Amino acid sequence: MKPLFVALALSLAASSAIAAEVENHSPHPFNIRDLVMMDRVGDPQLSPDGRYALYTVRSTDYAANKGITAIYLLDLQQGGKPRKLVDKGSSPRWAPDGASFYYLAAKDGVAQLWRWGSSDPKAGLLGKTAAAPAQVTHTPLDVNAFVLSPDGKQALLSFDVFTDCADLACTKERLDGREADKSTGTVYDKLFVRHWDTWADGRRAQLYIADLQGDEAPRLLSLGIDGDVPSKPFGGDDEFSFSPDGRTVYFDARIAGKTEPWSTNFDVFSVPADGSAAPKNLTAANPAWDTAPVASPDGKTLYYLAMKEPGFEADRFGIMALDLDSGQKREVAPDWDRSAGGLKISADGKTLYASADDHGQHPLFAIDVATGKVRTLVTDGAIGGYSLGKSRLLLQRDDLKHPADLYTADLQGKSLKQVTHYNEQRLKNTQMGEPEFFTFKGWNSETVQGYVVKPANYKSGRKYPVAFIIHGGPQGAMENAWSYRWNPQTYAGQGFAVVTVNFHGSTGYGKAFTDSISGDWGGKPLDDLKAGWKAALSKYSFLDGDRACALGASYGGFMVYWIAGVWNEPWKCLVDHDGVFDTRSMYYSTEELWFEEKENGGTQYEHPENYEKFNPLDRVKDWRVPMLVVHGGKDFRIPDVQGLGAFTAMQRRGIPSQFLHFPDENHWVLKPQNSVQWHETVNAWLKQWTAQDGGRKNGK
Repeated sequence: MKPLFVALALSLAASSAIAAEVENHSPHPFNIRDLVMMDRVGDPQLSPDGRYALYTVRSTDYAANKGITAIYLLDLQQGGKPRKLVDKGSSPRWAPDGASFYYLAAKDGVAQLWRWGSSDPKAGLLGKTAAAPAQVTHTPLDVNAFVLSPDGKQALLSFDVFTDCADLACTKERLDGREADKSTGTVYDKLFVRHWDTWADGRRAQLYIADLQGDEAPRLLSLGIDGDVPSKPFGGDDEFSFSPDGRTVYFDARIAGKTEPWSTNFDVFSVPADGSAAPKNLTAANPAWDTAPVASPDGKTLYYLAMKEPGFEADRFGIMALDLDSGQKREVAPDWDRSAGGLKISADGKTLYASADDHGQHPLFAIDVATGKVRTLVTDGAIGGYSLGKSRLLLQRDDLKHPADLYTADLQGKSLKQVTHYNEQRLKNTQMGEPEFFTFKGWNSETVQGYVVKPANYKSGRKYPVAFIIHGGPQGAMENAWSYRWNPQTYAGQGFAVVTVNFHGSTGYGKAFTDSISGDWGGKPLDDLKAGWKAALSKYSFLDGDRACALGASYGGFMVYWIAGVWNEPWKCLVDHDGVFDTRSMYYSTEELWFEEKENGGTQYEHPENYEKFNPLDRVKDWRVPMLVVHGGKDFRIPDVQGLGAFTAMQRRGIPSQFLHFPDENHWVLKPQNSVQWHETVNAWLKQWTAQDGGRKNGK
């Protein structure tokens, strides 16, 4: 193992090389230099008349070690080059008249709502009377998210506030007072103490409404709601909405109290837009997760997504319809064995649209409201976002060989046309590996799917070392989708073949398949991984089974620690990112306890035997394979002591090992230069132990 100062020197050298070669125009295998500098297209928004596409593009400022998000406009009617309208901004949303749009951008370090467009609706967005961007809100606190009213005169705004404060200024004054206080201690009397990557400071995200044409302060709508709107850490503006007449607001929230860390009981609430009454719980009868309310165009029905099992974050989201007059509820497509997301409704109210995982793809579906019939509209890849117009769709789409771009299609999913071509020049000079899906008989002889990616430099008749990637979740999947963290093409570009298996517990294969992993983390999934590895070796002669390493993160990291003790024969090395090393201590150090309790059949103190059933710590005596451990210091989902404990075990046992620690990263590695260091370190580890000499010249 290299001394620490040598490793640091190599890391600095690698970073310098990246900075010098971020724009490599000569033909070459795809690599981390290409990945980290790609433009990331997202948040597509179709104008009311269907002519324009608004969207965001995140570019990388490598020297500043951050991404910068800009807002672009594309004329879908006349084509041409996209026009950058906002250098630094996010969340563009059209005004109802289509003559302007609203977005979020910082002013003096505080995120505010802005308006860009024409003062004359007849002139169009780019008319001669177009004005400079105008700041709409002037609040002392960041605007987290917003939704415009149907008439464009009001906006729902989310702020992080102390709920006992009478106004936003009170929260700002209290925060300033804390900043000036020389003492640093905080007393907590309930969980969450910390969540994802942030320590609790007593504030809640609350929902306000503001008049966009007046100077009045925003008015609180979520009065008495002890919860976050939108939810944390990943909630967005799809968690609150207006009725078509603008008189009612719908939102979802989990009432926190002292049960927040072990509850998934989100409910959908309604509240008058003028704040004249307290919020009303519309889904109190369901103790599981209700979210994403969308009203029908006639205002009579509220559609939303709902789970059925309390305490289970990966339960199937069904589509529910609530008759607002009678209070009667029904499931729209109860026989559709997929978990819906991204819910939108057609202008005539007859069709709902949703995306969902499906057999290694993430298509867009259309669901008939009356019959529940489901049609697949756009597949062969992943729909990351979409916007619904009167006669067309605007889609964000990617796959295993292509990062996201925008496409248009008609409402039947036909006439699919690519309308943006970001990264085209970068991709033109890169060689990528060809992916291929395969199936095999896994646990209980049930069909399981995986895929193989050939090396970028593939030549028939040769054998190649293998990166065997194990996905996280565990209720997730490795799909025909582009990724900026675990991208198979970064390994293919290094000369590795990639094999991955969507084992029992993966999403997109039906509820029973997904649910089967709970309580059996080291059982059925391991059977599938073994069978999938055997099937891949049998089917693909270019895989060198004697030069293979297994890699995984989160649940995949747990599995890496688990196979280190129970299935280490095939592997020359292992790579573990933010994995669970000790299931017992994990229960008491993680934040979202509902996950641990669901996956292990209850609390650790009531069912200790369940937590010990598949505890990697208990198998350390059987570990023998060299391992690289990576962990983030701000990972509160799986705290870094898990990774440190595994590294300690290997060092004490004399197993070749390295520990890469990022003090400024959470469960993911997000900063550009950290991403480069991650990939360079992982690639070096793989190459060291899959070399033809088996690594003897590099550490043994």
